[in-house]
Amino acid sequence: MKATRLDDEHARRTIDAGFWAGNLIDGYLAAAAARTPAAVAVVDRGRSWTYGELDGAVNRFASALRSRGVVPGDVVSWMLPNWAEAIIVHLATIRLGAVSNPIIPIYRHQETAFILRQAASKVAVVPHLFRNFDYPAMVDDLRAEVPALETVVVVGGEPGRPSFGDLLAEGREDPIDVGRTSQDIALLLYTSGTTSVPKGALHSHDTLDHENRSIIEFFGLSAADVVFMPSPVGHIIGVLYGLQLPFMLGSTVVLLDVWEPGRALELIEQHACTFTVAATPFLHGLVHHASLPERDVSSLRVFACGGADVPPELIRTATMALGCTVSRGYGSTEYPTATACNVSDPVDKRARTDGRPIGPAEVRLTTDGELEIRGPELFLGYLDPELNAAAFTDDGWLRTGDLARIDADGYVEIIGRQKDIIIRGGENISAKEIEDHLVEHPAITDAAVVSSPDPILGERVCAVVVSRPGTEVVTLPEIVDWLTARRMARQKLPERLILLDELPRNASGKVQKFRLRDLARDDASREPTSTTDMEVTR
Repeated sequence: MKATRLDDEHARRTIDAGFWAGNLIDGYLAAAAARTPAAVAVVDRGRSWTYGELDGAVNRFASALRSRGVVPGDVVSWMLPNWAEAIIVHLATIRLGAVSNPIIPIYRHQETAFILRQAASKVAVVPHLFRNFDYPAMVDDLRAEVPALETVVVVGGEPGRPSFGDLLAEGREDPIDVGRTSQDIALLLYTSGTTSVPKGALHSHDTLDHENRSIIEFFGLSAADVVFMPSPVGHIIGVLYGLQLPFMLGSTVVLLDVWEPGRALELIEQHACTFTVAATPFLHGLVHHASLPERDVSSLRVFACGGADVPPELIRTATMALGCTVSRGYGSTEYPTATACNVSDPVDKRARTDGRPIGPAEVRLTTDGELEIRGPELFLGYLDPELNAAAFTDDGWLRTGDLARIDADGYVEIIGRQKDIIIRGGENISAKEIEDHLVEHPAITDAAVVSSPDPILGERVCAVVVSRPGTEVVTLPEIVDWLTARRMARQKLPERLILLDELPRNASGKVQKFRLRDLARDDASREPTSTTDMEVTR
């Protein structure tokens, strides 16, 4: 697999400037295992993995993948929770010279089929069962749609299927050498945007390595730090700070697979966790959980919060409640962390802004206020090269689609979005995708989807629909059932419904979504007492 935008001149300039250091992502684990094989690398579901055990497992899994026909450039997709197995699959794939493709476990048939098909995935690794969902059965349903898929590996296993344990038993611990370079593509990660299909972003060892080295320097991290990772490892946050950064430090990562704030506080206390990066719901959950006063979380020194709108008051409250540096930050799958604040920044800046550019990151505003960014960790284009023209300016800046302002001190504040997406708890949800299904409902003649503000998740999905004449007025439960039957991921299901006689449109016929967002904001100010309370007729 080749980057769709990387050219020799760009690579040379970045290397000459010292931003790309030529490091291989999995090389940090191997080096740490050689130095301190008995040190604890991972804590997961009550079990600890040492560096020696983890590195040996990565070698064995890589060897088993190779024996099953995976070669450099092939895509290995995996759909795993925050488990040690995800670390092993990710780093083993990279060590083999193949491309790691995480898929978040909340995705279902529609999203998973698209990704496996476009990525031409050769192997997929899934859990046997997670949160009562049967992943092998889903993949069985999709096999006819993904002809490149040769092997499905099941964590937890079941008779008649290759299991994760089988592959570990098959593999050898001898180091693998396939002649890689740091400019090779290591990660294919899909991000949802304004369109109804996800976009596959390509990152190399160099771009990922620079991101983590800049974060280590910015927050002053060292081997003494313990990383707590509740963010899904199928997201860019989880990949970077759960699957890679801890091993660059030679430190420990503590994983949490199912979010529960009480359990999170327990783990932070038990393992003296010092650093985490997570979205707004995680921070809100910790700060407002009843057990917080009973837990000693004094070890925690940095909570970097991003991925969704972060209320300024939450930053101030969390700073006091947790007694640590709590900071907003701005980034994306395409450019993981462009801006943030650290301990040297005033609390007011941490609360009101999304931070200042980190290291060599550059930011600028267009005449209409859109934020554009560029720097050494900028991704190397989309798997579908036709998407690049709209994403990049002629001089190589990424068009974020986000509206911002930059204050006199250089701090960036995101004030809105051009992208027609909803960010629910850090998840990017395409409005168009949901709309495309809603308008096919027999009782709906017109539909639009907008965000509804939420103090915990940042935003929720609000459906605004026009009922078809001569039919019963559609209800929120009916809409949810309709979309569920179409196997849409749960987080995309509308949680608020507004019924209108017609959608507001401009002279060219485009829906005036700013007006619908105003309606949704007004309706969200009402405290619902039941599901039916969240249905509003206007």
